[in-house]
Amino acid sequence: LRVSVLGGGCSGFQYKYSLEESSQENDLVLSLNGAEILIDDISQPLLDGAIIDYKEDLGSAGFEIKNPNASAKCGCGNSFSV
Repeated sequence: LRVSVLGGGCSGFQYKYSLEESSQENDLVLSLNGAEILIDDISQPLLDGAIIDYKEDLGSAGFEIKNPNASAKCGCGNSFSV
């Protein structure tokens, strides 16, 4: 799973998730229990110290990012500002 940060969203930056077959040369590769998260070198400083988790409840399922670099976030949690 690739997690990246792009400009945009209602708060200035937004998270993007995509499935990748392999990592790129400058990617940070995080592995846990057989799963790998890829983070590109431009997104790394904006995600430094972040906790990426997968949540499931009765009405939804998806990834949640707790980002200590975010000073504010939108109501849906998919965009943030620093």
